[in-house]
Amino acid sequence: MLRRGRTTAPPRGGLVPLTAVAGALLAVLIGLVFLMLLWAIQDAHSSLVSARGGRPARDQAAVVQNTILDVESGQESYLVTRQDQFLRSWQAARAAFPAQAQRLIDVSTSPAQRQLAWQIRQAGQSFIDDYSVPLVDAARRGAPAASGAARTLQGERRVDAFRGRISHYITAERAAVSRRERALETWMHMLIVAASLGVGGAVLLIVGFGAYVTRVVVWPVRRMAGFATRLAAGDLSARVPLSGRREIGQLETAFNTMAGSLEKSHRRLRLLYDAGTAVGNTLDVGRTADELVRVAVPRFADFVTVDLEESVLRGGEPTSAEKALRRVAAGGVRDDSPLAPVGALIPVSAPPRSAPGALPDAALLLDLRAAEAATVPDARTMDRLIEYGMGSLVTAPLSVQGVLMGVIVFWRTRGSPPFEEDDLSDAEELAAKSARAIDNARRYTRERETALTLQRSLLPQDLPERPAVDFSYRYLPTGTSAGVGGDWLDVIPLSGTRVALVVGDVVGHGIQASATMGRLRMAVRTLADVDLPPDELLTHLDDLVLHLDDGAGEPTGEVGSTCLYAVYDPISRRCALASAGHPMPFVITPQGAVEPAPGQAGPPLGLGGLPFETTELDLAQGTTLALFSNGLVHSRNLDMSQGLERLRRALATTGEPLEEVCDRVVATLRTGEPADDVTLLLARTHALPADRVATWEVPADPEHVARARTLTAGQLGAWRLEELSFTTELVVSELVTNAIRYGGTPIRLRLIRDTTMLICEVSDGSSTAPHLRRARVFDEGGRGLLLVARLTQRWGTRQTSAGKTIWCEQELPAADASESPGGS
Repeated sequence: MLRRGRTTAPPRGGLVPLTAVAGALLAVLIGLVFLMLLWAIQDAHSSLVSARGGRPARDQAAVVQNTILDVESGQESYLVTRQDQFLRSWQAARAAFPAQAQRLIDVSTSPAQRQLAWQIRQAGQSFIDDYSVPLVDAARRGAPAASGAARTLQGERRVDAFRGRISHYITAERAAVSRRERALETWMHMLIVAASLGVGGAVLLIVGFGAYVTRVVVWPVRRMAGFATRLAAGDLSARVPLSGRREIGQLETAFNTMAGSLEKSHRRLRLLYDAGTAVGNTLDVGRTADELVRVAVPRFADFVTVDLEESVLRGGEPTSAEKALRRVAAGGVRDDSPLAPVGALIPVSAPPRSAPGALPDAALLLDLRAAEAATVPDARTMDRLIEYGMGSLVTAPLSVQGVLMGVIVFWRTRGSPPFEEDDLSDAEELAAKSARAIDNARRYTRERETALTLQRSLLPQDLPERPAVDFSYRYLPTGTSAGVGGDWLDVIPLSGTRVALVVGDVVGHGIQASATMGRLRMAVRTLADVDLPPDELLTHLDDLVLHLDDGAGEPTGEVGSTCLYAVYDPISRRCALASAGHPMPFVITPQGAVEPAPGQAGPPLGLGGLPFETTELDLAQGTTLALFSNGLVHSRNLDMSQGLERLRRALATTGEPLEEVCDRVVATLRTGEPADDVTLLLARTHALPADRVATWEVPADPEHVARARTLTAGQLGAWRLEELSFTTELVVSELVTNAIRYGGTPIRLRLIRDTTMLICEVSDGSSTAPHLRRARVFDEGGRGLLLVARLTQRWGTRQTSAGKTIWCEQELPAADASESPGGS
């Protein structure tokens, strides 16, 4: 194959000399034919002129003869009649003879004929001068001899001799014309034969030359035109079989060289195109490197290795200062290569730099056997590579924005063509495309880790166990390029042993969604601490979402956030829940039946002005609530209704541990990386036994405060909590006194013994909530709530449909808490 920029001299004895010789021969032959034709035409013209000239000569000979006869006739007539009128015709004929004789000489067609004509002239002139003139002169003098027989006989002999000369002239002229005509016919016949042979030879030469040109030029050119058509149609494998015929062989070689160059260029462009479309589709550093290996092997190299800095794999910024790189991808045409496997640490051996401080350039090593020790410092590794058959390699840096992230090495064995200088540009282009894709994956990894860290910090880290429910949960962040979403879940302890179950979803992905999720979760916890009913809590949360962007600049996309808020009371075994655009939970009965919770989901958060509806459920002990997000039951390949049905079947269980149920549900519905965040919260309810709750109606009379203390002391004695009697009696006295003094009827006192807390609640019919304040020295009131706050673990107020409830909690002694029966 010819290299670019080189030409080959035309072979000796090529088509040009042969064509010139054949053309010259054809021209000579055709010229000879035309010369012969011209010669024949010239001879024909001469014969025609000769034939045309013979008739005037004969006619002129007759004229000359008639002139002599006129001289004789005039002479004889005068001699007989002696009249002068006959002398006039004689004189005219005598005067005309010289001109007529000279004309005969002029029109003669040959020298011999002209000689005869000259003799005729001499004879005629002699007849006139030597015979006729003297005779007439004698007759005019009257001489008797002028009329004698002798003179007359002499004149007849002279005339006969003259006429004989004329006859001989005419006969000779006719014979000459006949000879020329016969010769012309013979010559014309020969010329016709010769011309026919010449034309036939020319035709044969033309046919032979045409056949030669067709065989040597036309057919090869037509064949090349066919291969060129195939090449133009996209068949880059089209090659012309070499015939070796002089310039045609050169043209065939040049065509095959051009086709090879086009095929090589097409393979290069196709390789780079496939690299641009196939590398960088996953936003995962390791997978991006694997994509590059799959593109380059075996189309560009037999083996490929990709080594990156550890910081790049973690999403950090490359430093170009690490002494070893981590091999993240490797592959080749065989599986038994001596190259280090994926995961190994590779000593840094960067390509040479073109200038101090500049990024390394791609380096080509034509023969590994001739490599310096710096290429592969380990001599045993070098020997293994050479023994395996590694021949040439190209080392290209993976760099972005002037920072080196790693190195990619392309290997070819000795069984493949070694790398050339032209391959350096391909290697650099592949490395550049891969570096950009790896950098994008690195940045995504960093952003994803940041978002996950933020989300994990905002999600509940360790949900406390509650006597009201047993719960288990799963949170799976999305694995797509969209980034971590804004799903969250929470279990919030409420007063009176109640518990709130929360599941929410913020529309969007990334750090912004995670930050918004954290704000909403904190808002839910704050509103839950106020003990608002579910519908009121969602109303306040909706108003909060509407004002999240106030003064914050660009919208953050919180509109469309969803939330499900449920409150379970283990004493009444009632669950109140409300949904803001979130799927309603499933209710699993103790017998294993699974049904969706009744009620309708309200509008998503952030729309504003639309009401939410609270749904209340009576739950048997052991009932399980399944709260989930859309990511669990809906994806591109899973319809919402189908996902809900699959979830319903997966939740069907009777007494199975909640952890196992969570694992089974996630494994059933999520077979791959989730397209959206997946949230699942399972809560199995318990009922608080009746012997752990004591309730009394208190009349609105201060005299009954003492009775309330007595009842409290008796109940604490029954629960063996005598050491809490003093504090509890004091708290009950203060709360009941405030209810009687400032509240309304009915007044109710309730004691609840939890597994860890003693809860005291005083309810009244007034919705006015008390406020903790610092009492002055001379103030008569304001010290009761301060006393309650100092003596108890925590306290609070919650609104009810009949008024309000003031509650406080005291921690049980350690021995009593450990001996207390579980909530079953």
